[in-house]
Amino acid sequence: MQSNTVRRVGLAVAVAAALTSVAACGGSDDGGTSKDAGKKNDRGSSVVKVDPIAALVAVQKKTGQAQSARVEGETSMGSMMTMKQKGVMDWSDGLTGTMEISYTGGSMADAMKQAGGSGTMEARYFKDGYAANMGDAMAQQTGGKNWISYSYDDLAQLAGASGAVLKDQMQNSTPEQGVKSLLASGDVKKVGQEDVRGVSTTHYSGTVDVAALTSKNSKLSADELDALKKQLADAGITTETIDIWVDENDLLVKKTERGAMKTGELNSTVYYSDYGTKVTVERPPAAQTVDFTELLKQQQGAGTGAAS
Repeated sequence: MQSNTVRRVGLAVAVAAALTSVAACGGSDDGGTSKDAGKKNDRGSSVVKVDPIAALVAVQKKTGQAQSARVEGETSMGSMMTMKQKGVMDWSDGLTGTMEISYTGGSMADAMKQAGGSGTMEARYFKDGYAANMGDAMAQQTGGKNWISYSYDDLAQLAGASGAVLKDQMQNSTPEQGVKSLLASGDVKKVGQEDVRGVSTTHYSGTVDVAALTSKNSKLSADELDALKKQLADAGITTETIDIWVDENDLLVKKTERGAMKTGELNSTVYYSDYGTKVTVERPPAAQTVDFTELLKQQQGAGTGAAS
């Protein structure tokens, strides 16, 4: 029973940490930009631009070029989980950074408590994968190893039809995803001026078709796209409403995403600050780290033995 719980928590953390990263930074590409889009008017501010498309192109460019930032946010996925996350991310060469993730409710938090965890973990992100510190409860089940390492290649295989998309998002993420998504959707409007944590911003909003946007921005084959669309349909995911708030320097300050799933509402709110902050990430000691695929094999073997 104990080993099965640990295995379930390990799998849950793999999925949750991946989703957290995507929600916090999001995937993007080198989408087209106008040479004049980033030019400032006489007031030097993006908030007085009339055309929201031109304004967002400038925001996508400036935010992408910033290369790093502090990230803080909250995510909820129906009855599955609610979580808070904060840390620093660098996207100058793939996604690297550190994040503290606290599960505050839902089946995810319940599973961690049953396994003896505190509900809070540290995640470290690298170009080829990430590592999660599950604490002393995990170490008691893994010979003193409290870190679990996850390869993006392994997660892609485990994720089924959406695996290729997940891998691409995890390795090529920047905070500009919300901006790019609104541009790609063709459905974007300027809401108005609002203060966000004391910063004067311009608020933009729009609705995106999740499957259509993924198809447009991924390198999936026709069969993989069909399978992904079925996965999304089975989960009840069709469209998302994306709102972004942008400061006078064309930098993203806040992003929210809202959508419906069969298990409940999907909501994500992320704040960005301190653009250009220095980010240093060290891999955890090998003696304190267990590979996720090895952990699955061990727990599956233990489960089989217990069943027999």
